[in-house]
Amino acid sequence: MGLPEFVGFAAAVCSMASFVPQIVKIWRERDASSVALRMYVITVTGFTLWTIYGFLIESLPVIGANIVCLILSGIILTLKWRFGRGT
Repeated sequence: MGLPEFVGFAAAVCSMASFVPQIVKIWRERDASSVALRMYVITVTGFTLWTIYGFLIESLPVIGANIVCLILSGIILTLKWRFGRGT
């Protein structure tokens, strides 16, 4: 693995891992009132578009990383709707 691939892999792992603490916090507290709904709607939309872009350019790293981020941000959006407490 060359330097560009390593940097890309590290960036993808950081992006994916960044959603996990928020998911755990919402799940444990059963409260997502502090999560901004608009932000996660935009985030899910962005990862959807990145995934489509990855398919269009036939890039497995772009597809893989963005599918995982799409799933994780989608989980947060779902938890926001479930535990949003009226917000």
